[in-house]
Amino acid sequence: MPSASSLVVVIGTGGTIAGVVTDTAARPGAHLGYEAGALTADALVAAVPALAALPLETHSLAQLDSSDMDHATWQALALAVTAHLARPEVAGVVVTHGTDTLEETATFLQLTVAATKPVVMTAAMRPATAPSADGPQNLLDAVRLATMPGVTGVLLAFGGSVYAGTEARKLHGYRIDAFGGGDAGPLALMQDGALRPLRAWPAPDGHAAEVLAQPLADWPVVDIVTSHAGVRGQTMLALVAAGARGIVVAGSGNGSVHRELELAAEQAQRQGVTVWRASRCVLGGVVGEVPGNAQGGGSAYALPHAGDATPAQARVRLLLSLLLQRQRQPGP
Repeated sequence: MPSASSLVVVIGTGGTIAGVVTDTAARPGAHLGYEAGALTADALVAAVPALAALPLETHSLAQLDSSDMDHATWQALALAVTAHLARPEVAGVVVTHGTDTLEETATFLQLTVAATKPVVMTAAMRPATAPSADGPQNLLDAVRLATMPGVTGVLLAFGGSVYAGTEARKLHGYRIDAFGGGDAGPLALMQDGALRPLRAWPAPDGHAAEVLAQPLADWPVVDIVTSHAGVRGQTMLALVAAGARGIVVAGSGNGSVHRELELAAEQAQRQGVTVWRASRCVLGGVVGEVPGNAQGGGSAYALPHAGDATPAQARVRLLLSLLLQRQRQPGP
């Protein structure tokens, strides 16, 4: 029986870290063309000999390609993480995940789980069957981080760096150093099993935990529209007609929005749809309170922005904001 607060629970959700190349004879050493999520959490742990002596518990919650991540898995994951953190013998939780939507899931967990213990996400860019797989080291770093004193909140351990959950974003589609922490950079480095902090640790959040009790059928539809040359405002209005209750505009530059989308956003907001803007640039986010694309001579119609969040992270924030509004509305 593990001693108090020493157990780490590893929750598997799939992704490349659990991926296998099905025809290794035809494609030896392949990094692409694999089946994501093929391995269970048990199999991932068993492949890392250094984990054998540690008190671990595994839970295969899903075996998804993370490009197929959905709200049902988010809700189940957040509830499972919350339940495990409440156990006194649990020091922390590790979540294995695909890289494609990791920044969205990390943001969701940071805002819905009161993580006074560490919740460490990790992933890989190469499948488990690759001769130079990066998953085993990332998983080992994540488990070690989850047992370290003073570590709290939702984090990402990846490529030897540690990122805050709401700051992590995928920067590259192939290289193994695929993640960054935006302008803030990493929180810390994992070096030979030791933690090297670089800046102050963020406080746990979980302010939106109450939304987890809401049935999935009540979750509002929130979509993303990209502002680009020649964009059609009808695209946004079609989403409104299809039931969108929130829309994030991935604006160019400093969150600039094409005049056609600004006009459509005015119509959408008149119909009760909440419209936010973010920047489609990987770094920088949206700075200041410049209304719409007024700086470019267009409409002065103002849209609230999501700061340094990526469009995908902004969508999660808007979804939770709308759910909280609904949850806290007084009854009839």
